Amino acid sequence: MAPVNPKIVRCPTCGGDSVYAQSNPSRPFCSIRCKNVDLGAWANEEFRVPTEAPPEDVSYGDAKLQ
Repeated sequence: MAPVNPKIVRCPTCGGDSVYAQSNPSRPFCSIRCKNVDLGAWANEEFRVPTEAPPEDVSYGDAKLQ
């Protein structure tokens, strides 16, 4: 059963209104275009998950070999 007044959220890409309900397969985006723009930004590494840089003296590679 669909809600009478579906929740309206801000589209993360364009900032427009987006219906947050099963009727919108692109949710939380307003359209497939905005969804693909966001995906492209992740693929181009425009967005990154913040991490701490490892210490300079730590070697990399297979942990079994260290």
